[in-house]
Order: sequence, then structure tokens, then C-alpha cells
Amino acid sequence: QARGDAIRFGNFEALAALDLEVGKGECVGLLGPNGAGKSTFIGCLYGVVSRSGGGLAVFGLDPATQAREIKTRIGVVPQENALDDGLTVLENMRIYASFGGLSRKQADPRITELLSYMALESKRDATIKTLSGGMKRRLTFVRALLADPELLILDEPTTGLDPSVRHLLWEKVIELRERGKTILVTTHYMHEAEVLCDKIVILDRGRVVGTGAPREMIDRETPGFVGIFPAGTEQALNPHLNPSWELFHQGRQNCVRAPRFDDLIELQRLSGQTALQLRPANLEDVYLKLTGSELNDDE
Repeated sequence: QARGDAIRFGNFEALAALDLEVGKGECVGLLGPNGAGKSTFIGCLYGVVSRSGGGLAVFGLDPATQAREIKTRIGVVPQENALDDGLTVLENMRIYASFGGLSRKQADPRITELLSYMALESKRDATIKTLSGGMKRRLTFVRALLADPELLILDEPTTGLDPSVRHLLWEKVIELRERGKTILVTTHYMHEAEVLCDKIVILDRGRVVGTGAPREMIDRETPGFVGIFPAGTEQALNPHLNPSWELFHQGRQNCVRAPRFDDLIELQRLSGQTALQLRPANLEDVYLKLTGSELNDDE
């Protein structure tokens, strides 16, 4: 549970009043551009960022005074893999298991089980520097799960991965959620948030601008269908737009949101313009409407 006043660094307000409750077995997504407050909030969960007001409880404990106890019950997949390139997979995992208080006798069977779970069993004795980027990312999941945490924090878990690895990790996260793990994920992939999350919280400039289940947010904020038309077509489209429809821009492309798919088919016929894409409204539309900005991997 999080509630209360702003978190400030000097005169800079990093995170305004945030009321959020994450229930056991839920997967909650934090979305927002760079500087929105996502990292600040995650830092507060660990106790590495001090809040200047309000209340925060993780497992009923206060991170400001009980961070050590909280950390033993949390697994984290950070943005950076932070693995020792000169050691083997097994050696790396044994070191991290010891940090979590596991003995060698406890750790080795757990490591073997998790390497198999993440399709890395054949890399047990390989050095980290010989692994691909996707393998290293999967190994960070193994590391995060070693102590069987109650809360799993995934910070941009699939950025830069090819689609096959991304889908494998999505499958594993869904399995973990179904087993009752509580998961908090930050991501720049809107489809990832739709696939994984029971609830979405969109932050912008330190404030919550939208929250809800992905489908509920789409139906509430951007219902209908979207046609994406090339640059230079706005003049041809305008005479045929219903006043209740929405014309907006993504880069140089012209986008039209209408209630029915057939509306967009008819718009193409009347305007003589062929859409680059016709699709149902999605979470990206919600994000762009509420923040007025686009996410990218550099943010």
C-alpha cells in the first residue's frame, strides 16, 4: 500500500501523492515517460529512496525502518543484468543465493530447477561472457527467483530482446502470476502491459493520470477503432469526418478514432485515402491521450 504526500529531492517534486494498493497474486504495471516517478517509487519500496511524506507498507512493513526484512521477500529483475562476466552461470547464482541466505545444499537444487524453468540448463557451466543477451536476461529472472520471493519487481524486463525471448518471458511471468506471485512491472511496451497486467497505473510528471484494468481503460478513454493514414492526407480526410470522431497525430501520420470499424472503411471510400493500418484502439492510444507523449527505449 502507498498513500500520501509528495516525495521531493530539494525543490524537485519526484512523486506526488500516490494512492496504490497491490493485492497478493496481482500483476500491476507502472507506465510513464522518463522522469514520471517509476524509479522513485521502486526505490521507496526498497528503502533506498526516503519519502518526505505519506505512508508506505510492503507486507505490512515500513521500508524506511524495515528495509532489510522487506528485501528478503522481494525478487528484482533490474534494467541492467549486473552479472559477473568472468564467472560461470552456476558460480554467479551460488553467490547470489548466498546473499539471500541460502546454503549450498539449499541453493544447488533450486538453481538447477530454475535454470531448467528458464531453458538454461545446458549453460550451467558456461561463463557469462559467452551468453547471448537473451540468455543473460533469462538468468536475471533465475537470480530474482532464487529465494522464492513473495513480490517480484520487473524493471523493463524485455527491453532490447528479440520477440521469441520476449514471448518466452511473458509466458513465465504469466505462470508465476497464476501461481500466486505478486508482480510489479515497469515497461515501455504497451502490448506487454496488456498481456501481463491485471491493473495499470500511468504516471506523468510524478502524478497518477490514469489507472484501471487495461481493457477497462481502453473502453473508458479511447473506445472504438483507429485508422492510421499517411502524412499529407489530413485535408482529404477532414471533410468526411464525423464531429464525434477524433483526429490526432502520431509523428507525421494522421490518425482517426471512430466508434465502428465500418466507419473507417467508409472514410477510406469517401476520402479516396487508403489507411496504413486499421485496428482496434489499444493501450498505446490511452497512454498517448493521458500523457501527450510517446514512450521509447531511451527514456
